[in-house]
Order: sequence, then structure tokens, then C-alpha cells
Amino acid sequence: MAEIIEIRWHARAGQGAITAANTFAAVIGDLGKYVQAYAEYGAEKRGAPVVAFTRISASPILIHCGVRNPYVVAVLDPSLLKQVNISEGLLKDGIIIINSSLSAENIRKGLNLGKRRLYLLDATKIAMEELNRNIPNTPLLGAMVKALQLIEIKSFLQKFQSTLPKKFPKDLIKSNLIAVKRGYEEVVLA
Repeated sequence: MAEIIEIRWHARAGQGAITAANTFAAVIGDLGKYVQAYAEYGAEKRGAPVVAFTRISASPILIHCGVRNPYVVAVLDPSLLKQVNISEGLLKDGIIIINSSLSAENIRKGLNLGKRRLYLLDATKIAMEELNRNIPNTPLLGAMVKALQLIEIKSFLQKFQSTLPKKFPKDLIKSNLIAVKRGYEEVVLA
């Protein structure tokens, strides 16, 4: 593992990027890693672009600024590919995970990826089928688990379930677990 793994999450307000950043940090933190998770806040309204961050390290994290050179970039809304330079600062050996039903060829054409690994997942489809809502953060958590390989999916699901509010109905908890598992299983390295 690199000294610090930095993740930048791009989404639109209301799609769950901040929740994903916090949840991923909480689960990985349960493994004994040091973590940070936070977002850049402004006057975002539902649908406005937002950015969230996660840091993971084996030792205490002493930096407290925005992530400038992420190892991983996760994009929850593919329309942001035309609005935001999602590869800005991305390490040369970095990973990009994109929620999209487009082909890898179409995605790569518009991005300067070099040798960076591109993972694609139709997280919107999974969210609609499992959660009946277009909130793709949960399937992207599964994709993140697969891309980073820091934890086995079974362990992630157990720890993830403990982060869900106890007030959630059992069927919603089950749907979220299925969405994460499907994200893990259906993401493809393009």
C-alpha cells in the first residue's frame, strides 16, 4: 500500500458522494487503518457538482488539505466528464472508476488517461434496480473495493452493514448490501 491512498469523489449534490467517502473511510478504518473523509462545501444545491475526499494510511495522517494528487478518482455522474477535469492531478499509475453505460472506447476518447486503469460500472442501473432511486454511491463502493483490493468483499459487506442506520428497514439494508455486491461483481476493468 502506498504511504497514503487518496481518493477524490466527483458527483452531483444528492448522489451520495459525501456519504460514500465517509462510509468507505469508516469501513477501512475498522481494519485498523488511519482515515480521513471530508467534502468541499459551498452553496451546492441538488444537482450541482460536488467533490468529496477519502484518505487511507497505515500511519497517522498529518495533512489536512484538499486532495491534489489522488490515486483514485470516482465519478458518480458521467455528465461531469464534460464539465470537470476529473483526471486533474491523478497519479500516473492511478485508477479512475466511472459510473457509466458508455463503452470504454467512448470514455477513453474524451479523457487523457495514459496508463491509468479505468473501471466502468453502470451504477445508476444497479441503484434503480436495487434501491429504486438514482443514488449510485452504494454500487460504487463495491467497485472501489474491487479496484483497491484492501479488503475482501465479504468483510466489507459485514462492516458496511454495521454503518447503516439501525432505523433503516431490513429490506432497505438488504437492498444496499446487494447493490454493493453487484457493484463489486459487475465493475469491469476497461
